[in-house]
Amino acid sequence: MADAIVSVFLEKLLNTLAEEGLYVTKFREQFEKLQTELQLMQCFLKDADRLKRKNDTINKVLAVLRELIYEAEDILADCQLQSRDDALFSNGCLTCISPPVLHFKHQNGKRINEIIGEITQIKQNIQSLLGGALLFQPNAINGKDQMPRWSSQVYDHTMVVGLEADTKKIKDWLFEAASEGKQEILAIGVVGMGGLGKTTIAQKVFNIEKEIDDHFDRRMWVSVSQTFTEEQIMRSMLRNLGDASVGDDANELLKKINQYLLGKRYLIVMDDVWGEDVAWWRRISQGLPKGNGSCVIITTRNERVSRKMGVKETRIHRPKFLNKDYSWLLFQKIAFAASEGQCIYPDLEDVGKEIVDKCEGLPLAIKAVGGMMLCKASYYHEWRRIADHFRDELAENDDSVMASLQLSYDELPPYLKSCFLSFSLYPEDCVITKQQVVHWWIGEGFVRLRSGRSSTDAGEDCFSGLINRCLIEVVDKTYNGTILTCKMHDMVRELVIKIAKDDAFSVTNKTNCRHSGITNNMDRKQLTANPKLRGLVSTTKSGEVNKIESSTAKKLSEFRYLRVLDVSKSIFELPIGSLLFHIGSLHHLTYLSLSNTHPLIELPASLEKLTNLQILDLSYCQNLRTLPHNLITLNKLKVLDVSNCGSLECLPKGLGRLSNLEVLLGFRPARSSHGCRIGELRNLTRLRILGLHLTHADEVEENEVNAMANLRDLENLSISCFDSHGSDLTSKLDKLYPPQQLYELSLKFYPGKMSPAWLNPIALPLLKYLSISSGNLANVNQNFWGYNNIVWKIQGLMLESLSDLELEWPMLQEAMQSLRIVNVSWCPELVSFPIDDVGFRGGVWIKG
Repeated sequence: MADAIVSVFLEKLLNTLAEEGLYVTKFREQFEKLQTELQLMQCFLKDADRLKRKNDTINKVLAVLRELIYEAEDILADCQLQSRDDALFSNGCLTCISPPVLHFKHQNGKRINEIIGEITQIKQNIQSLLGGALLFQPNAINGKDQMPRWSSQVYDHTMVVGLEADTKKIKDWLFEAASEGKQEILAIGVVGMGGLGKTTIAQKVFNIEKEIDDHFDRRMWVSVSQTFTEEQIMRSMLRNLGDASVGDDANELLKKINQYLLGKRYLIVMDDVWGEDVAWWRRISQGLPKGNGSCVIITTRNERVSRKMGVKETRIHRPKFLNKDYSWLLFQKIAFAASEGQCIYPDLEDVGKEIVDKCEGLPLAIKAVGGMMLCKASYYHEWRRIADHFRDELAENDDSVMASLQLSYDELPPYLKSCFLSFSLYPEDCVITKQQVVHWWIGEGFVRLRSGRSSTDAGEDCFSGLINRCLIEVVDKTYNGTILTCKMHDMVRELVIKIAKDDAFSVTNKTNCRHSGITNNMDRKQLTANPKLRGLVSTTKSGEVNKIESSTAKKLSEFRYLRVLDVSKSIFELPIGSLLFHIGSLHHLTYLSLSNTHPLIELPASLEKLTNLQILDLSYCQNLRTLPHNLITLNKLKVLDVSNCGSLECLPKGLGRLSNLEVLLGFRPARSSHGCRIGELRNLTRLRILGLHLTHADEVEENEVNAMANLRDLENLSISCFDSHGSDLTSKLDKLYPPQQLYELSLKFYPGKMSPAWLNPIALPLLKYLSISSGNLANVNQNFWGYNNIVWKIQGLMLESLSDLELEWPMLQEAMQSLRIVNVSWCPELVSFPIDDVGFRGGVWIKG
């Protein structure tokens, strides 16, 4: 990933040189020379990952280059910091000749020259190894290489082909179990090699909503990793049953599961079972209720595993490889998603089929190369180059899945390689929140900013780039398709861990890696012995928490060059404010997450020293009572999340000074002038996403009702009135007009019986997605239906837990003619909606 490290460094260098800080300017000539040397190497570095696998000398040289670039980046960061400090505390020219400053200038100037010399020597060594200088042409694009062709999700990731017979066969076996009336759990095995689609088949069966929902009273999906414990399996089963099981004694877990399932017909999927020692399953299955036609589906690569778990020969399903037609069909649906899954380029069909044939009918390999080609230009010479590289990769590695994944990684743009390697920190089968990784990427500078795009938008683009290349899989989405969580296939994870280890991105047994995960079983000694860390990220699985010792917590403030610190979902022995008392010494920190930590009552006072902080996540800190006033001095802050902080009454006065804020969640306006009033929103002109929490009428004065009207960049607005008081709030909400260009709106716990006057297609002409959940809403304002043929442009609508709302489907269709998806549940008064059980669990309508 040398190209990725160089790309990130050059991006930072260009931005820093443009800022012209005092000490950066003093070293400008040296930094510009370093920039030139690295740009000369960029053409070679594009192929470096491929070349180093074949040449150990190149591999060693690139390892040295990697360390030099990291060191240069640290010097650059120190220069920025020194420039800032001098600007704050300068006392004329005396500062420039003080002993510490002279020492700083001498040491860093000397070391930059040494780094330049060593990089020049590396360039010459590689030139000799490869036999010529042609590889070292200046990069014509000079850091301005094009953004990915697709910066959003462009095809349905749940789409499969050729599996209809597989799913029908297993579904029939499930339904037969009930009719047979046997007093045992029917075991079904799905057995085959990695990448064949075993999990996909099980998911298709598990998610046949209506049929499976009607047939089984309870459903549980358990991902069985290679390193699991019996307790983890049982806790996962309980979470599927709606029980967090936090604090429960391990010896009582199976009894609780039995109680939940007693008298019920249930379906369990044990996905991706590896080890042949299945004593754990025998103990669990013995404690489960029998009869009623209950079933377990086991997916595994090892047929012996399925047999030991009780699967009979007649109930083992062995998926077949996709035939040529299905293989080409799947490839087309991904690679040619822009043309509705059809190859419209005759010159690409033959070379495309050549690429597909090399995948040998394995769906994972086909999806990987399809996602890669989706992001490539539709030119024959480019496709021919990929086909030739695929052939070469297969000559080195006859595993078509791993060869296709390696090729996909090699072809990633440099900035996406670092993003991809971040997934190496997470444990097997971990469900990962998109927000966490995007914030991490922004914090470390992996995300590239172009043409004035916001950093949060650019981070979303990087995430979509990996999704569209089929390198990560979607797990949860909102009603409108926004991705919330993802996971990584175990074979992709195998590759990413290998690369991350080779490139010292993250590895568990060395002290020169730059990133580490925070888990319950992390090695504190190894953690504290690694001074080069840039990122510490909580990688705990869903439903679990970290327990961090005080001695470890105090060490977190000692990693001088730390850019990212995420200790979310963690329990500390002492109040976090005292444990992180010295956090202000982390001068380079750009992303800090204390989300869902305990006990957090107040933030450490030294927070004000984190002048480079861009993202601060304090969500779900239920005991957090106040935020320090000096928060308003963090003028680089782009994301502030204080959502679901139940004890936090308001934000500090002067928050409107944070003019770079793009995302503000959980904003509670102050009821007096001692905190941040809603009127300060007028100054936050870069806001894109805003989450408001309003509970009292005096939180909005008459002269503040237009606070959001001129927020021209605001796209997503959420208003929650949970636990609101007094009827006067409704009249204030009626006047609190959002900006006209709003794209997505969410209303939660709306206290009024009638919808606000501004909820109409004239006031919100660009609104595409509307969600209304909980509250007292019974009718919509007459303006809601439009006027003089002006109708809504809404494409997605969600109505949830609105027991009094009366709406008729024909009228809604007339007013919302662009509707594509409607999600409804717990709304008993809706009339003639094309969704069953709208008053109960409801469902989804999708326009055909």
